[in-house]
Amino acid sequence: MTEQTSSVEDAAATPVEKGTTAPVEAQAALPSAPEAPAAVVDPEVPSTPVAAEVPPARVRKDRRVLRAVLRWTAATVVFAAVGTSVAYGITRMDRTDVPGLATESDGRWDYPTITRPPLPSGSPRPLAESNKTGTHYADLRRLVLPAPKGAHVDTALRGTDGWLATKTFLSEYATRDDRETVGQQLTDNGLRHIAARGWTTPDGTHTRIYLLQFDSAVVADEVNSPGLTSYNMPNYAVRGAERTMADNRFPDRAAVDDVVRHAYDEIKPYGAEQVRQAYLSAGDTLALIVQSRKGAAKAVPFQQTVVLQSQLLG
Repeated sequence: MTEQTSSVEDAAATPVEKGTTAPVEAQAALPSAPEAPAAVVDPEVPSTPVAAEVPPARVRKDRRVLRAVLRWTAATVVFAAVGTSVAYGITRMDRTDVPGLATESDGRWDYPTITRPPLPSGSPRPLAESNKTGTHYADLRRLVLPAPKGAHVDTALRGTDGWLATKTFLSEYATRDDRETVGQQLTDNGLRHIAARGWTTPDGTHTRIYLLQFDSAVVADEVNSPGLTSYNMPNYAVRGAERTMADNRFPDRAAVDDVVRHAYDEIKPYGAEQVRQAYLSAGDTLALIVQSRKGAAKAVPFQQTVVLQSQLLG
């Protein structure tokens, strides 16, 4: 009996390496014990630890830690994938489509669909090479830019049958002397007629557009410059804008081919209103666009209006 006990103690004191079996003597001394993993200790030999074995409590703890790590790793991967897909989706959307990132309008007005009126059969466009005089063969009254949606139309600029009296156009200029001088220039250069339109938008911006038609592009160019405009400032001040200079912030990319543009802005301090103005020369027609608004006249709708009117004349 003593010999068997010693054999058991010797076997229990021997580490059980992975991939090996216990000594034959130990197996013979424990005939009733079932085969068990190396981490399990025989209850009959409680005082003899097995080297390299991990207590069950620590095993359970390690497994819980491992499971937690795996869960957090999986969650991180999922969130990373979702975050990537959301970021990709945002980059594929317009800014205004993303809640919380939507921006206000840049100030452009909502104009109706604009189309050029039809030309008489066989007539060239005003700026075509074959049109040596730059004549607008379309009805000039249909070449005036329409009012944007929501605007109140100025009936005073409708004129008679769509043609505006010259004195109504001249009332845009600030002084009596200037009105007389400009009026004489128009007479001397054979002004044919004036078409006009005006409106006021809900924010209080008042717009006036005048189209003055002459016999040829050469005449219209002369009336434009040196007649009414110069590089730095207009030659004659319009009402409410005695101090004006060239608007250098007008985007160059907004230029329309073969349409000469002179845009001006009022110099601070403004009067009751800020006034913006632009002269356009396109073929046989000269245009004056004036916008004014109490406090400040916004640049974007002014530029938009000038560009659209330029395209209609081009």
